[in-house]
Amino acid sequence: MGFLKDIRLWIFVAFMLSQPILAAQPAATDSIPSKENELTVDFQFLARGESRYGGLKQVQPFAGEEEENEAKYSFIQGRSRLAINYKRDWLAARVTPQHTGVWGQSGKGAFNLYETWAKLTAPFGLFAQVGRVALSYDDERIIGSDDWAMASSSHDVLRVGYEGHGHKAHVILAYNQNSDVVWTGDTYYQDGGQPYKTMQDLWYHYDFSNIPLGASLLFMNIGMQSDPDEPLHTWFQHLLGGYVSFSPRRWKTEFSYYHQFGKSELGMKIDAWMASAKASFRPASNYAFTVGYDYLSGDKKFAVPPKDGIGMMRHEVIKGFSTVYGSHHKFYGAMDFFYVSAYLNGFTPGLQNAYVGATYKPIDKLTLNASYHYLATATKLEGMGTPLGHEVELDAHYALSRDVDVSAGFSWMKGSETMELLKRTSNNNQMRWGWLSVSVNPRIFSTKW
Repeated sequence: MGFLKDIRLWIFVAFMLSQPILAAQPAATDSIPSKENELTVDFQFLARGESRYGGLKQVQPFAGEEEENEAKYSFIQGRSRLAINYKRDWLAARVTPQHTGVWGQSGKGAFNLYETWAKLTAPFGLFAQVGRVALSYDDERIIGSDDWAMASSSHDVLRVGYEGHGHKAHVILAYNQNSDVVWTGDTYYQDGGQPYKTMQDLWYHYDFSNIPLGASLLFMNIGMQSDPDEPLHTWFQHLLGGYVSFSPRRWKTEFSYYHQFGKSELGMKIDAWMASAKASFRPASNYAFTVGYDYLSGDKKFAVPPKDGIGMMRHEVIKGFSTVYGSHHKFYGAMDFFYVSAYLNGFTPGLQNAYVGATYKPIDKLTLNASYHYLATATKLEGMGTPLGHEVELDAHYALSRDVDVSAGFSWMKGSETMELLKRTSNNNQMRWGWLSVSVNPRIFSTKW
């Protein structure tokens, strides 16, 4: 895989692929009449209040505070976005500045550009897109926008591809650099705005024309910079797998499998995998049922001894699957104890997630959801059982108008002793979380000329 180390090769390949797109665009002197220009501006305001008890301790509890109160906290966080979209013939562009933060936060939150890109599209299906893009593929388990998180996820990439006749093929290239650091002999990237130094993705999807079946294949090559205190090196970890969706009549079934291999940023060998299956049945238009199971492989040894120990134990091979850049809140329980918040020192024993759920719409604008999760580790740990606990989730969504939605949810989890030890928290029988959210999404300007 040595050729992957030279990013210039990928840039050259992408440039050559984009040439048919550029050549296909009409020149300014052509007699082909241009379609009208279109400009739209969309505004989003999102505020969500949350209150949690149990499961996640404060990092620095107040002096003298009782342990049972250390896990209580409440806050309100918000997001404001202004999406400016331009379209004309074969050209499209978007700029989306956003502000995120917790109400009352020191520094008044964070302001950044969530998206800013330009896209060229040829009449016969080829396209090229460059800039900061919110990537979303398949069910978003591996690559997604993670919209539940206030800042969400976007990537600085060059994306080229083809879409037509049931086929979709995308090539994604990313290269990140800390411009204020000069490192002799190589580029340097550590603790930057993106979680990797380089990334190359190949995604192919096909929708069958005569049956309700769609299938995708995904390959990712992620380059991670070594620790700056060690000899400079970029380690490459890989992911290969696929996703299948089959929707006959009132059913929808989804299957996925992914295998990770290569080496971590510490140079350790990776051999991990995950598989999932989900089935949904909708007897009528206003209610549906869901059942599913996820398995994510894990490590058998702790990164540090499990209880009041001193020292480290290094794995020879990393077996813990990483969900990389997916929309994590959609999976593995809404309380986000897994793959959003980490176990102590990043150790992961993997996860088994068996769940059932139901959706009901009593009236047109109101949607009610309920689900149950049985959670367990994927590996058997020494001196511990595999069960992590039981989680029950309830949420409701009401559309006040075309542009305004109000949502609320409540989750309760009865954790096990294993959950308590892995999370370094007590109150394993008292873990609960509630939230209330309002979202306003109007289109405030639209014009054509």
